[in-house]
Amino acid sequence: MKYNSKALWFVSLGLLIFSSVSCSRGWLRSKIQERFQKKMDEKPAPIASSDLSQKIESPGDYTFTFPFDGIPRNYKIHVPKSYSPNKKTPLLFVLHGGGGDMEIQSNEDYYHQISKSEDNGHIVIFPNGYSKYKSGKIDTWNAGNCCAEARDKKIDDVGFIKEILNYTTKQLHIDKSKVYSTGMSNGAMMSYRLACEMTDNLTAIATIAGTDNTISCNPSKPISVLHIHAKDDDKVLFYGGAGESFRDRSLVTDFISVPNSISKWVRFNQCNPTPKRVLDEPGVTCDEYNECKEGVKVKLCVTENGGHSWPGGKKPSLFFGSASPSMAIKANDVMWDFFKDK
Repeated sequence: MKYNSKALWFVSLGLLIFSSVSCSRGWLRSKIQERFQKKMDEKPAPIASSDLSQKIESPGDYTFTFPFDGIPRNYKIHVPKSYSPNKKTPLLFVLHGGGGDMEIQSNEDYYHQISKSEDNGHIVIFPNGYSKYKSGKIDTWNAGNCCAEARDKKIDDVGFIKEILNYTTKQLHIDKSKVYSTGMSNGAMMSYRLACEMTDNLTAIATIAGTDNTISCNPSKPISVLHIHAKDDDKVLFYGGAGESFRDRSLVTDFISVPNSISKWVRFNQCNPTPKRVLDEPGVTCDEYNECKEGVKVKLCVTENGGHSWPGGKKPSLFFGSASPSMAIKANDVMWDFFKDK
C-alpha cells in the first residue's frame, strides 16, 4: 500500500496532536496530584485528648491520641446515653475502609453506627488507620496482603488496636465477654486479621465487603464470623481478585474470594461444612454453618446487588464504586442479631 505525501503529513500531524494531548493530560494529572498533596499537608491534626488515664463516666463523643511505634495514632469513642459506670457494657470496634478515616466511619449519615449504639446500648470505637498526613486522612490498615502504605511499612495495627482496648477497659466499664469488631472493605480485612491475632480479646467479628487476606492465621480459639458481601461487588470481587476500578493494583492485592474466606473459618471452627439457609428473601440470602466447636457460628449473607458498600447505609463517595447500597438487609441489624446470639 502506497501513501502520498499529503496522507503522511496528516498521519504525522495526528500523532503529534495525540502526543501533545497525552503530555497535557500527564501534566494536568501531575498538577492535580501536587495540589491535592499540598492541601492534605496543610490540614491540621485532629483535636484530641492525650490524657488516657481519665475515667469516662458520662455519655458523649470522645477523641483520643497517643504515640504508638513512634507514630501519632487517633481514635474516637461514642458512649451511649444508657451507659452507667456500674454496669458492664458491650464494645464494638468499627474499622473504616481504605482511603477512609474515623470521621467518615462515624458519620451517622453513612453508616448509622451512632444511632445503633444508642438503640442497642453498646460503646463504639472508631480507630483511625495509618496515614502519612498529620490530619489522619486517607488511611489504610495493614491487614496482611493489603493495603497500601500501612502494609508496605508493616504498620502494627493489631498492636495499636490492642492498646486502644487496654486504655478503654480502664476508662470505661467494658464487658470483656462482649467485645466485637466490624469493618468496611480494608476495615473488614483488618477485622479478619484481628480474629486471627486478637482471638482471646474478641467474641465475634462481622465483615462487610472485605475478604480474609491475612498472610498467616493461627486463632487461639474458635470465634464466630459473619460475612456480608454483594454478588456484584466491583472492587473486592466475590469470586476473588481486584476490580478494574483500582488504578494502581500495587496498592491492593489479588483478593481472596468470599467462598474461600468462609471455607477457611468453617475449617478453623470445625463446623459442619453443610450450611443451613436461614434467610431467603428478594435480593438477599443468608447461610449459617452450625455444629462448630465451642458453640460458635459462621454466617454468610449475600446481596444480589449493592456493589462495594454497606447494606442499609449510604455511600460516602464515588471511591466505593458506582452502585447504591443494597436495602434488602441492614448490615447493622444483621450484625447485632448475630452478636447477641453468641
